[in-house]
This record gives sequence, structure tokens and C-alpha cells, in this order.
Amino acid sequence: MVLMSVSGAWAQRGGNDWMTAAFDAQRSSWVRNDGKIGVETFAKPGFAQVWKMKIEAPPRQLNTTTPPALLDFYIGYRGFRTLGFFGVSAGRVLGVDTDLARVEWEARLPENGAGQSTLPCPGGMTSAVTRPTAAAYPPVPTGRGPGRGSPAKSGVGEPYEGSVTLQAMAAAQARRPPVPAPKPTRAQAAAAAIANPFSPRIQWVLALGGDGKLHLMYVSNGHQPDPAVAFVPAGAQSVGLLAFDNTAYVATTGGCGGAASGVWALDLNTKQVANWKAPAKNIAGSAGMAAGPEGVLYAASGALLTALEPKTLAPKGAYTTGGAEFTSSPVVFEFKGKDLVAATAADGRLHVAEASHLAAGAVAKSEVFSAPGYQAGSVTSWQDPSGERWLLAAAGGAAATGAGFGASNGKVSNGAVVAWKLVESGGALALRPGWASRDMLSPLPPIVVNGVVFALSSGEFRGASTASERARRSSPAVLYALDGATGKELWSSGGQIASFVHSGGLAAGGSRIYVASYDGTQYAFGIPMEH
Repeated sequence: MVLMSVSGAWAQRGGNDWMTAAFDAQRSSWVRNDGKIGVETFAKPGFAQVWKMKIEAPPRQLNTTTPPALLDFYIGYRGFRTLGFFGVSAGRVLGVDTDLARVEWEARLPENGAGQSTLPCPGGMTSAVTRPTAAAYPPVPTGRGPGRGSPAKSGVGEPYEGSVTLQAMAAAQARRPPVPAPKPTRAQAAAAAIANPFSPRIQWVLALGGDGKLHLMYVSNGHQPDPAVAFVPAGAQSVGLLAFDNTAYVATTGGCGGAASGVWALDLNTKQVANWKAPAKNIAGSAGMAAGPEGVLYAASGALLTALEPKTLAPKGAYTTGGAEFTSSPVVFEFKGKDLVAATAADGRLHVAEASHLAAGAVAKSEVFSAPGYQAGSVTSWQDPSGERWLLAAAGGAAATGAGFGASNGKVSNGAVVAWKLVESGGALALRPGWASRDMLSPLPPIVVNGVVFALSSGEFRGASTASERARRSSPAVLYALDGATGKELWSSGGQIASFVHSGGLAAGGSRIYVASYDGTQYAFGIPMEH
């Protein structure tokens, strides 16, 4: 079972496809371009709920459906498709036509029946779904992008580029001897053109089941051509499944299933597994580890943010907060020619360090913006058209109103999404408060689509220690669209989401925003497209 080389993995990236947790290997949660969504979109009516579908997903300790990996353009023997791949409770993976809200295929994975199911260790889940991606930074934003606003074009006519079937793909690959491709430089990777979507190639979706095995499936029908490969212990609580350069990575947390917290690497050529054990009981955050553009991994555990070599996971440096435990996954981004890493900590601050010099300490640190210990999940990073670098995080409590966020949309008591600008002055970096959203109950990590911030008030009552009590005391979630530069509220879903959101989070692609709620309903918001 071979995943792809670096060049092959890059070819599976559709410019704006949401490939993995928090969009890309860097966990930026930033969709650079979109054909329909922009701040100007909300100047007139049109953005609304496009569809909702009920998925048979009995809650497993509040967990029902994972955020999807998306494929916005696929052509196969059944024509053009836009697909989403969802991990569902009871050990299932669904391939869904996201234009028509129709299940295209379903794969059932072995479950882990051993051990007691608890809130931190639910077990029995398809714990993660991803598509192969690249470690390099995605291409820089170009504005509106192709999006989904124009009709599909036929690819029939060029040799080997007609309607694709598995037989046609195999025959085409046999006619084309492999050509070794040098690893692209960062500049080459950032400027690389998106692969021709009509080119025949097998595309994959990867899923990690409750049995701890990695399953590699065709995107078209969910078929697994090879046996699953042992990856992590059965029953492990796994987050942030990521695949690039012929290697799959995932983080385990909480000691579930007897698995030590840490990061795991599976070489898809040799089937060999490497493991790095975390210094604390948990891996921080909802997106696991992040990858830099050269493939180095960054994982937060306890008070340490550790850099790990790709494939071997050998530690190569660490940043310490000095005592406060991290409360989010890291995000990696470029700023003035340097790679930086940022994560939130239990001291209520955002910490920023230089990726290649973690031990040197923070290059910037925010003022206290959140109630101590609030689990922010992950940090969002994006760059506006003027070149300003923004960082966003979910905050708990009322601290945001006292941290210089003068552009708040109202009094904050439960929580909010807050935004900073990263600025340089006199050779030093600083985080300048930008804006804070309206009050939100247990906000989840925001995402950015072409300059629009989508923020979710999850509605979850986190003050209870049991799943049943949380479900009883929680409120329906609300999705908001905000101007990324000012925080101005542009749109709200109001009462359209009927339940709260625990682990569904947000994903975006093809001018759609996806939200999965506790009651098993998957929602898609966007601008309706004519069929």
C-alpha cells in the first residue's frame, strides 16, 4: 500500500480543498480563495442554509460526526462529483455528494469493543479522516479564485484524459513510467499550479478506526484495495490524522486504550511505526500536531512545544511556557521570511516562537485574553490582502473585553473569538489586539474563507463532567460570519441549528461551510447553486 511521493501528494490538493484537520498541514484553518464567499457577499441576501441531512450517528460520549475531508472536483465513471468524507460513530466512514446531500458510499470499520467508554475516552469511533496533502505552504491567495460559480467543463478529447475509471487509471499509469521528482523548494511549492483535475490518477481517503488500524480507500466508492495497517493501540483517542510524503501521522491523548500520549508515524512503504511519547498525559488541542513546510512536526503537551523530525519523530528542540500547560494545537505560518509557531496556554495568553529556535523563547506573547485553562482547540492564522498577518483564537470568560480588544461586538461573559495582528517594530515582534466577537457559549476554533471569519458558538455546557448532563444543559449552536479585518458581524444562522456542537467543528470548501451537531445533523451553509 503506497500513498504517494511528495509530488503525488501535492497533486491530490485541489487549491481550496479542506484536506485534513484545520485545512492544511500547518493547521491554519484558512481557505485562501473562494468563488462566491467574500466580505462583499454579505452586502446582499443570498448566503443561507443550503441543505441539512440527518446521519445515523448514535452519540458516543457526545461524539457523532468528524469534520469532513473535502474533494471539490472529482470526475469518475458517474460523472462530476463534489465529495465530503465523514467519520461517523459506530465505526463508519461516509462518502457524501455535497452538492446533493446524498450518501454515495459507506464503509464500515472494525470497532474497539474493549474498555469502558468515558467522556475523555469514548472509544468505538472512526477517530479521524484525512486526504493526502503536502507539507509545503498552500499557494498564496489570489483573490476570488475559481470557486463553484461556473459550469463544469468536459475533459474528453485529450489522450488519457477522458472519463476516469479504475481500469483507465491503471492502464494510464502502466503507460507512463514513473519519473523521479526532486523535492520542490518552498518557492516552487508555493507557486505550483493546481494539478489538472482531468488527469487520471487514483485518489485516496484515509481513515483511522477504533481498532487502531489505518484504512486506505478509493474516494469514488470507499473500496479498500489492501488490508488495513496497524498504527496505534485499539481504543486510543486519536486526533489530527495527517498524511504527506508517504507517511501518516496522528496524535494520541489521554491514555485511552493503554496508549501513551504522543505522536505516531506510519511509513506507508515499509509499514514501520515510530512513536514519540509526550511529556504530559495529554496532547493539547483539537488538531493534534502541526507540520512546518519542510515536514518538521510540532506538538504541544504540558508546558512544552516540541519539534519532531519527520518520519523518525526524533525531538529536535522545544519551547516552554515556564509552567502553564498548552490549551491548543500549534499553528505554523510564515512571517517576513521566518517560520513561526503559535499556540494558546492555560495562562490565558497566546505564545509565538520561531520554529527553528524554539529554545530561545517566545518572540511574541499576548496579554491575558481568556479565562485561565480554557481549551481553545486550535489557533487560526491568515494574511489579508495588504500583507497583515492575523491570528485568531477562541477565548473563554470575560477576559477578552479587558485585553485591549476595543472593537468587541458587545459585552463578553461566556466567551468570544478574538483576533490579533502580528506586527514588527524596532526589530521586535508584538501581538496587537484587533477585535473580539460578540459573546459566545463555548466558542470553537474559527475558520477563515477569503477574508471572512466563520465563528461558531457551540452551545455546549462544559461545566458538567458527564455526557448526559452536558447534553441536557447545552443550547443550540449558532454560526456567525465576521469581517476578518474589523470583526464586524455580517451574518448569523440564528435558530437554524437545532442542537449543540461537541466535536464536529467547522470545515469549508466549494463555497460551503459545514457544521455537524450532536443530534447527528450535518448542515451546509453557502449560496445555493443552480443544477
